Amino acid sequence: MSRKSKANPLGTAGAEGKATGAAQATEAEAGAAESTGPGARVAGSAWAAVRIWTQAYRVELALFVVTYGVLASFSSQRFLRQSAAPHFVYQAKAWLDGRTDLDFETLYSAMGRNTPQHPILEDWACVRDDGAGRKERCEGDVRPTDRWYSSFPWFPALLMVPFVAVNGYQLNDTSFGVGAAALAIVAFYSLLRRLARDHEAERTFAENAALAVLLAFGTLFFYCAIRGEVWFSAEVMGVGLTCLYLRNALGARRPLVAGLFYSMAVLTRAPLMFTGLFFVLECLAPGPSGRLAQLTAPGPDLKPRLRKLALFGLGAAPLAVSAALYNKVRFGAFAEFGHRFFYWNRVNADIDQFGLFSSKYLGRNLDAALFKLPQVSLNPLRFSYDPHGMSLLVTLPLLVFLLVPKRRPRLHWPLWATVAVTALPGLFYQNDGYMQFGFRFSLDYLPYLLLLFFVGGWPLRNRWVLAASTLGVLVAFWGAVAFRGYTELVRSW
Repeated sequence: MSRKSKANPLGTAGAEGKATGAAQATEAEAGAAESTGPGARVAGSAWAAVRIWTQAYRVELALFVVTYGVLASFSSQRFLRQSAAPHFVYQAKAWLDGRTDLDFETLYSAMGRNTPQHPILEDWACVRDDGAGRKERCEGDVRPTDRWYSSFPWFPALLMVPFVAVNGYQLNDTSFGVGAAALAIVAFYSLLRRLARDHEAERTFAENAALAVLLAFGTLFFYCAIRGEVWFSAEVMGVGLTCLYLRNALGARRPLVAGLFYSMAVLTRAPLMFTGLFFVLECLAPGPSGRLAQLTAPGPDLKPRLRKLALFGLGAAPLAVSAALYNKVRFGAFAEFGHRFFYWNRVNADIDQFGLFSSKYLGRNLDAALFKLPQVSLNPLRFSYDPHGMSLLVTLPLLVFLLVPKRRPRLHWPLWATVAVTALPGLFYQNDGYMQFGFRFSLDYLPYLLLLFFVGGWPLRNRWVLAASTLGVLVAFWGAVAFRGYTELVRSW
């Protein structure tokens, strides 16, 4: 046998046959493509792109579907109807009607009321002109010249505008909130993936997904996500926007985008203004050591750092300026967001005497956040809760592991510092969050607490970690099924 035959056992005829077959296949493919036309090729390419994207984000898609399904189920009959405090819906409708104040006559008609003797539910701001051009809180009977506003940060209402344009006042804010909550869990998982990819923590994909599930169903996020009322919707959306802000703020990587998401978060939950500290530390003192020296004696790289801070401010500026101007138009001051104008509200006496923030509120709020425990009755056996709050050690048992971390990586102190500055204003605030299951204001810094656990090195399979996680899920389940909020009380469910 020749050397050529040994190299090609099929021989010349076999090689030619293969070449002929390949040519025929190519011609067949070309003919098929020609017969199907460019439209089919585009459709095929689009379908292939969808398959690739679905494969790449299969965990995120699974998290969304599971979270949405479980939250919708636990939301029960609330999921099928608007909540009893749809303030964001009314705000969005006012904008669509071309006005800054709310059309309360139409609102009362939509709610089946006859005359506006007092505003719907509570926490509405009513502004009255005192005759000298000054704005004051409405007192006594309602006057035709009174102007009514939602005093809550308005970014959630902005997100609802397209949906309110279709559904009007009837938009179901409860199901909208469930969808926002599912997206927040996906955003948290994406943040964890970014941390693991950047080697800020050595965690697997399974651990990332497990911690995202724990946020959804093992914390106060669970009961807040199924409420739909203005107070809880803002907390849940704030968690999602915080995760998007953090993902872009890590390493001050994307300052412009981080600033944009930061402003969105602040205009959803005002205390999130203080989380800007995280970006400042990531920009000026990234560590991992010598942070004080980095702040006090910046090196030659100060100019690019300051440029990042400027870009961060530029990203936040559009919404920040809009909010200040909107406050000026409604309440007469750039920094006044409206709580001083609450109409006929239980907190007005405290606000008038001590202000919105005071040390007088500290003891009450610390009690609600740290010391209130579940109430147990033995005969018959029954568990109950104080609607003013419950200890974070009960609603977030993983908190104990943050006090004794296995490791203190680069992000340890920036995360703790951000938790501190974000939590402190709420402890001096005139309201403890009543009525609630657990201290709901803790959702403002809940992502940071879970990130501290994430980077702290405790393995999820540790038996004590598993026990604490299980307790958190049980408590969160209890809150989801037992909490009777404003919706249930108003509708006598």
